[in-house]
Amino acid sequence: MKKRILFVDDEPNILKGLERMLRSMHQQWDLHFAGGGYAALALMEKERFDVIVSDMRMPKMDGAQLLSEVRKRYPETIRIVLSGHSEKELIMKSVSTAHQYLYKPCPPKRLISVISRSCELNDILSRKNLAQLVSRLDSLPSLPAIYQEIMEALQSDEGSIQKVGEIISRDLGMTTKILQLVNSAFFGLPRHVSTPAQAVALLGMETIKALVLTVSIFSSLDPKKTTHISLDELYQHSIKTATLAKRIASMEDLDPTLVDQAYMAGLLHDIGILVFIDNVPDRFNEVVKLATKKGTHLSQAEMEIMGGTHSQLGAYLLALWGFSVDIIQAVLYHSKPSECVEKAFSPLSAVHVANFLAFQDNDPKSNFKPADLDIPYLQSLGLHDHLPSWEEMARQQPSG
Repeated sequence: MKKRILFVDDEPNILKGLERMLRSMHQQWDLHFAGGGYAALALMEKERFDVIVSDMRMPKMDGAQLLSEVRKRYPETIRIVLSGHSEKELIMKSVSTAHQYLYKPCPPKRLISVISRSCELNDILSRKNLAQLVSRLDSLPSLPAIYQEIMEALQSDEGSIQKVGEIISRDLGMTTKILQLVNSAFFGLPRHVSTPAQAVALLGMETIKALVLTVSIFSSLDPKKTTHISLDELYQHSIKTATLAKRIASMEDLDPTLVDQAYMAGLLHDIGILVFIDNVPDRFNEVVKLATKKGTHLSQAEMEIMGGTHSQLGAYLLALWGFSVDIIQAVLYHSKPSECVEKAFSPLSAVHVANFLAFQDNDPKSNFKPADLDIPYLQSLGLHDHLPSWEEMARQQPSG
């Protein structure tokens, strides 16, 4: 079945240009065009769309308002911004409404790649087995309140490093854990950091947002719910994977935005395990026992007992939360990147390798085992010979 894609822009010439540019995709996509937000919503009332691609600066209803409405009315539709670099400030104020951001002029290959990956993810995340898996859970977690407050502050006119620091400072437990993390060997900062605002200034907003989200999620769990896997070990593994993923992405000269996304994906790649532990701890303990007994990766035991994997569940949750396609993709395929349709170095590549390398100094008696490194995938990217330099970097990486 053809994928239905809706493009929204108030400039007719841009819509005509998009139609010409994407003529080669007519066999795979059913393309529709709307001259503004209200026209787009009118179309969406009549027909279902897999993806909406919207300009930001439009009269009467701008892109942020349109995508906010789409998120409320049609949450299953992937939301993409296609806008000018000069509108970056406006785009940042809509960070919670879009899954992906693209800047004009956008090369056809890039636009086609992003839309194709979005459709692929939607197909996977709507599979019957995943719906059945989610239906067996008591509930899915909501975005932590402190993370939402930070995101709202960043979207406001008063958003600043100082404001984010103040929000974190109001939570003593969060402040303690963030400062403990940023002063650890993982970051290797040249001087001691004593306030959250200093941490934001030194590490950047994206890193602090990622750390706040991760600390919040782990802090909400009861460690007594799992007897066969250590939450502290899982937490340390997530931090190390994120650190290594960011360094690998930087070594491969990935775009700075994607480097940040590799870090976020590294922190969140095992979030599905936390959801399992919180909702079905007894069954998840059975998963760990089965994986240990058979000497297999968790995902194989999860499929046998749960009917789905923590990677699928984590990606599904991040899609509900509105995270970028690159982060969702990295979480979904981090154990088996060869299953991903895209064959280019990305946050997924960095997280897959980092996840493997982060296990190298683990306790041999641990029940927490890595997936095998996907050598054919690395060979397909022409990066297999980069592995020794990544391994050397990981060996030099201090423990937390």
